[in-house]
Amino acid sequence: MTHPPRVRGVKGARRNDGAVVSLARALSKLGFCSRTQAEALIAEGRVRVDGHVVRHATVRIDPRRARIAVDDQPVAAERKVYLMLNKPRGLVTTRDDPQQRGTVYDCLTGLDLPFVSPVGRLDKASEGLLLLTNDTRWAQRILDPASNVEKVYHVQIDRMADDTLFDRLETGMVLEGERLATKSARLLRAGTHNAWLEVVLSEGKNRQIRRLLAACGADVMRLVRIEVGGLQLGDLPRGAVRLLRPEEKALLDVPDRRTSRNRQAVERQRTI
Repeated sequence: MTHPPRVRGVKGARRNDGAVVSLARALSKLGFCSRTQAEALIAEGRVRVDGHVVRHATVRIDPRRARIAVDDQPVAAERKVYLMLNKPRGLVTTRDDPQQRGTVYDCLTGLDLPFVSPVGRLDKASEGLLLLTNDTRWAQRILDPASNVEKVYHVQIDRMADDTLFDRLETGMVLEGERLATKSARLLRAGTHNAWLEVVLSEGKNRQIRRLLAACGADVMRLVRIEVGGLQLGDLPRGAVRLLRPEEKALLDVPDRRTSRNRQAVERQRTI
């Protein structure tokens, strides 16, 4: 069995500080391409690290120290970009879709942007606020369940809503071995045969709201995410994208718990 070669970019790096990553992930973190695209480039022999061709995507390097080049062109860290998109219904949250469906990247066509990735997902039938960025650590902190970043949805269902429905949503239930619950749910408005709900989640599990409502005997007619961590969709037109303003990004600047733990450990050492 062959093993990935050692690469100079990893020499002397601390492996527990989060800086040393696989080469494929390094290209993604630098905003050059997706991890899947990076794996293909590496397999094709188009990536060099410190002047040497590397064909193993799992080789671990420190992108702050290693010299990475693709097709003999140096790869440098792109500027950090933070975007909000009003995702239209019918688009999938991926860059390349095997079924050739429209993707959220269709909304970015013609824009001068580095490679960005969605922060979490909205399924094809869902719409509303979707964040995109090339700052992977920022995205990971937002998605970390321990960060408790709230997400607010407006949901239209095909039946009337009552206290029993809201109690079941908030109490939660185990579906397919996974415990699901909303942080809160309330009635927004009711029609003759349907109702609009406001649902708040503090975690993101696959099709969480749809699965919960289906278990309660309600089908989702529309699902719109209107807010993430205090950042509101507002009047951004459907399909439009814009940069976050500094004060908007600040709303989502979740503390890095790993950095905080390291800082606390250093402080404890100083007091010993």
